[in-house]
Amino acid sequence: MAERAAARMLGQALAYAAFAAFVGLFAVRPAWTRLPPDTAELKVSIVHRGQPVGECRERTEEELARLPPNMRIRVVCPRERSPLELEIYLDGRLLHREIKAPSGLRHDGPAYIYHRFAVPAGEHIVRVRLRDSVRVEGYPYEREERVRLDPGRSLAVDFDPLQGIRFR
Repeated sequence: MAERAAARMLGQALAYAAFAAFVGLFAVRPAWTRLPPDTAELKVSIVHRGQPVGECRERTEEELARLPPNMRIRVVCPRERSPLELEIYLDGRLLHREIKAPSGLRHDGPAYIYHRFAVPAGEHIVRVRLRDSVRVEGYPYEREERVRLDPGRSLAVDFDPLQGIRFR
């Protein structure tokens, strides 16, 4: 009886050791790299709610009189938000351009932009422009910076309404 228990424990130990060796082998082989040599990555991740598509307006007395008392709000604003328009330039050449619609059934949520670009490692001039209002000409948010991208590393580009476009 003791011999069976010992044989069972030995078999179990051998099975665990074989499984651990199998997992360990595939943890280091085959060798895998995320990016090719001499390549860096530019990541753009923006979640932002655009500006309203129109101006708020004040209702007239006639409009207010037609509404039930619980809905008589004098100032009404459009719910729909502007799409985000993004342009990314690398060394003066357009790398990516996108217009992203706001989320939600009524187009009143944030727009989500996420992209990854493999770029040559080295020094580059990165320029990012963002427009979040259909009522504004040009790009109110813009940043251009000379950056050094080391091989295998990444530069993250994000957006904060108070700080603008950020490079990290």
